[in-house]
Amino acid sequence: ASTSAGFAWTIGKADNRVTVDEVCTHLTELCAAVDLPVNADFENGFAHEPEKVAANVARGAKTGVAGLSIEDSTGDAAKPLYDRSLAIERMRAARAAIDADKSGVLLTGRCEGFLVGQDDLAMVIDRLCAYADAGADCLYAPGIKTREQITAVVKAVAPKPVNLLIGASGLSVAEAVDLGV
Repeated sequence: ASTSAGFAWTIGKADNRVTVDEVCTHLTELCAAVDLPVNADFENGFAHEPEKVAANVARGAKTGVAGLSIEDSTGDAAKPLYDRSLAIERMRAARAAIDADKSGVLLTGRCEGFLVGQDDLAMVIDRLCAYADAGADCLYAPGIKTREQITAVVKAVAPKPVNLLIGASGLSVAEAVDLGV
């Protein structure tokens, strides 16, 4: 998997301050260098508008990645998450871009609520379910930590899989699997 922060730091930039051109070049090089599937942290799709997210996702899919994620974080501390309806449209646009080129890239829908101080689990679950309905293949809420939070997310989005930031939870991989991750 790629990491937005890790890549940004390697080129002397802050996380979320790289361009789509830089990321696509990096992903192309990464995919060419390994024989394993690569999942890309594609941040917010490098655009606010759904049609621009779609164009960037189409570019990302052409790098050779097996999967990529789209998050609902705006990067604006005053309004850290996109409005729900816009976030859903952005996910639909990403799905359409992937389907249009028949790449089979796995789309992960991310709700960043816990990372931006909006740790309302009901809101996060609502968004993840909406992202699943909009075409996300996998769901991800970085920052959920407790067994109860993880179980609630897994149950809510089933049968879709859930990605977990394992270090934040303190769980072992086996324990996470037992919770349905």
